[in-house]
Amino acid sequence: MRQQKRNTRFASVLFPLAYIPRHRLRRKEENHIAIFHCPIQIIKRNVGRSAIAAAAYRSGEKLTSEWDGLTRDYTHKPGVVHSEIMLPAHAPPEFADRSTLWNSVEQIEKSSDAQLAREIEVALPVELSRAAQLALVRSFVKDNFVAEGMCADFALHDKGDGNPHAHIMLTIRPLREDGKWGAKCRKVYDLDSQGNRIPDGKGGWKNHREDTTDWNNRENAEKWRAAWAAYANRALEAAGRPERIDHRSYKRQGVDKIPSIHMGVAASQMERRGIATEKGDINRQIAADNKLLKEIKARITRIYNWTKEQAGTKQPQDGSSLMARLYEAQAKVNSNKARSRSGKIKALQDNAKLLAFLQSNGINSMQELYEKVSAMNKDYYNLRGQIVSAERRLAVLDERLEMWAQYEKYKPIRQKLDKVKPGRREQYQQKHRDELALFDAVSVFLKSLKESGEAITPKAWRAEAAKLAVQKDADYQKMRAMRDEINAVESLRKAADRLAHEGQHQQRETER
Repeated sequence: MRQQKRNTRFASVLFPLAYIPRHRLRRKEENHIAIFHCPIQIIKRNVGRSAIAAAAYRSGEKLTSEWDGLTRDYTHKPGVVHSEIMLPAHAPPEFADRSTLWNSVEQIEKSSDAQLAREIEVALPVELSRAAQLALVRSFVKDNFVAEGMCADFALHDKGDGNPHAHIMLTIRPLREDGKWGAKCRKVYDLDSQGNRIPDGKGGWKNHREDTTDWNNRENAEKWRAAWAAYANRALEAAGRPERIDHRSYKRQGVDKIPSIHMGVAASQMERRGIATEKGDINRQIAADNKLLKEIKARITRIYNWTKEQAGTKQPQDGSSLMARLYEAQAKVNSNKARSRSGKIKALQDNAKLLAFLQSNGINSMQELYEKVSAMNKDYYNLRGQIVSAERRLAVLDERLEMWAQYEKYKPIRQKLDKVKPGRREQYQQKHRDELALFDAVSVFLKSLKESGEAITPKAWRAEAAKLAVQKDADYQKMRAMRDEINAVESLRKAADRLAHEGQHQQRETER
């Protein structure tokens, strides 16, 4: 069933506009589930996006762009509960006005492919009050962005659907100390080993471009995501809440647990109305799988520790097998418990399973039982490692296939843009703004994948995913089959405890 759902997921799940994927991550306490969500994206002009349009939408305001003359009115947008601009000390005071700030950004950027703003979206902890959520975002923005010289425009959104979040728009071009926009990059001359400029053979000097700030460094994504987790955790702790979030994946945390997928607003709303969704079904299966892994780990750890302690137990003095005695004691208990016909049949079946376990494994002593449980323990960890590894690889393949599906879906729309007459181009871009933005996002994802040395091979990805799913399901069957052997050892332990208790009772009676 899981494999069938995965196959349909490949073409149906819509990824966010960011090139950094969303993750559902573990809190430090297993019973307190939360979502870490912090995608980052660049708002670019060449895909029909506008800083003014983005700011209007996030803040729920009506703004007019001086760049293209278009007015965006989102005053009726629901769910905007707060918006605010935070500025560094040297920024012009008039930038506190949203229209002035972003129109200034639009006007200073002249090129058709200009990067206008960076946006970070964060999921707000639902455990915090609105005031605490706002204080959390303010401190995060102030310390990590405004303190570095960026102008920040953030808005809190909450439609009451259990998905409160904040949009943080940041300026990319630095501000000089006089409040004027500075350059994004500068020309730097290449120097030889003696520190002299190197001729380019054309009458000039070899040179390259360098950013004037480190804001575009790839390492910042990790730094900002880690900072959000740290700030959110401090806010949760201050509120007396036990929940914690972690920006790292399960693999990086060293946790052998299968991460669930991000539900998204639409699926979450349907699930709350009692409508089962594909994503919900997948997460329920993942929850059941994690429960199985956790259950077997706990049970096998208990019997492993018990058999290790009992490994030196001697055989009975009458020469009979200790395991035979334990079997007879447990079989007698099972038979005595049976009252109905069905109960007697089950007792016979349980006794047969226990005897088969002992005979098939040649177990006659505690040492031999310990050796068998040690092998079971090793098998469990091998299987769990294979399952978790397969799930993680499947998550990677799912992401790639979903991105490829979106690329194929929106590619015709992007190609048509090149054929639209100049007079209708702006209208076309506005009509297909979301589709063009999605195409740009998945294009960035696929490009970065290619640059890392990965080939874009959807057919091979599907084949690998299908093979992994089959192998994983087979491993789960082996994992479930371990329950019978665990049951057998647990029944032997109960019999041993019972015999020990009876022996102590008889000894006390004799002493009396």
